[in-house]
Order: sequence, then C-alpha cells, then structure tokens
Amino acid sequence: MPTYELALVLRQLPRPELISVIRRTAEAILDKGGIIRKLENLGTRALPHKVSEHGVVHREGTHFTIAFDTAPTQIADLKEEFGRDIDIIRRYVFKVQEPEEHKCTLHEEMLPPAYRKDVKEIVEAAKRTQKKKYNYNSGLDYYPFQK
Repeated sequence: MPTYELALVLRQLPRPELISVIRRTAEAILDKGGIIRKLENLGTRALPHKVSEHGVVHREGTHFTIAFDTAPTQIADLKEEFGRDIDIIRRYVFKVQEPEEHKCTLHEEMLPPAYRKDVKEIVEAAKRTQKKKYNYNSGLDYYPFQK
C-alpha cells in the first residue's frame, strides 16, 4: 500500500470538539483499511484569505497533517467523506514519493567540466541535432556573393 499525506484545515473549535473531529477522520481512514503512520498538529493560524465552506466564512483554521497507508482505490471515498464533514474547511491528499537515490562521488564532481560524463552526453546530443553547414560547391574558384 502506498503512503499518503492528508493535510487538513479545520474550523476553529474548542479542544474537545477538535479531538472528536480528528477521531472521526482517523476512524474513516481505519474503516477503509488504512494504517495511520503519523498525526501532526501544526496549530491554529490565520488563513491567507477568507474561505467560504459549507455556507460559513472562515478566517482562521487549525492545521493537521496525517500520514497514512491505504489502497489507492480508497482515496476517492475518503475525499468524498471528508468533503461532507462540516468541520473540515480544506482537505488535500498527497501521495508521498520516496526520495530518489543519487549516486555521486567527489572524484567525479571535481573533474573539469569537459571530462564529466553528463557534460559529454550533452555535447554529443548537441552534435546530433546540429544542422549541417551549406557546402559552397558552385564549381567556381570564388564565392560570387559578398559575405
């Protein structure tokens, strides 16, 4: 199962109600067969602009992130369920990408550019796409037009 991150912006609520919203959200993920890896509270902040959701205008929100694993087919159901919750102002689900491993050595990096492998590949690609120059084979010993 791939890992996803859910970014939530909740309306400003007292602590007991905030806990119940997070519990509902977590139970929805668990009911769909998901596994919660991490839950992080980012605090209450002013929103960058006023947001109208479920007929109410919000200027502040409580931000949470939840990292979880679930099947990709369940994401649409979760988004729909979170969209119906009146306490959730914004919800975004991102697929967490594993960082790509780069193999670098100091020796390769310290070479002059003309000797680096990637620079040589770029030069070869440029040579392949270069247009051929016009061949001035007119049969004359001189070029009749001024250069």
